[in-house]
Amino acid sequence: MNEHRNTTDQTGTAKHRTGRRFGRTVLAVTAVAGLGLAWAGTAEAASPSTVKSTPTCSAAGLKATFGQQLAGGMNHQGVVIRLRNLSGRTCALRGYPGLGLENSAHRTLTTHTHWGNTWYAKDPGKKTLVLGNGESAEAVVAWTHANTGTSGAVHASYLEITPPAATQHKTLAFPQWVDHGDLSVTALARHINVTP
Repeated sequence: MNEHRNTTDQTGTAKHRTGRRFGRTVLAVTAVAGLGLAWAGTAEAASPSTVKSTPTCSAAGLKATFGQQLAGGMNHQGVVIRLRNLSGRTCALRGYPGLGLENSAHRTLTTHTHWGNTWYAKDPGKKTLVLGNGESAEAVVAWTHANTGTSGAVHASYLEITPPAATQHKTLAFPQWVDHGDLSVTALARHINVTP
């Protein structure tokens, strides 16, 4: 019935409606174009080129700390490590932190670092994290420790933490026995759910 009404209007009314339709069409096209421009501007702000232009976080601009201590059966132990951006500018991190054990004299001990899932947390995988000043990323480190008399046990005093793509490291006190110097670590993420 509506179709019939639209086709039987008088000529003057039809011209008036045609003018209104044209005006509505122009407004609709303009609105869609405006939305497209707004969307394009938003997409540009989050584009990969924007992430690529963000400098990589350097060790000097990061503060390393330990978070939650993790314990479990079968001689498992772990800890959450946090890297906080205190550089005063935005920077990016992607991937796994490098780890190394040191003795009480800060001499490097044999260390084997394994990237991926740990006893306490599933690996979130590599993702580029853009950290504003004051923001942090975390990873979960895990190891086993039998006892001091175990063959291959390494007694560490410090843990070196090297941010991804960095050549310098941060050092934290780490008085731990680590079987064979083997450490497992997840990729860095904003937050990682752990099983304590």
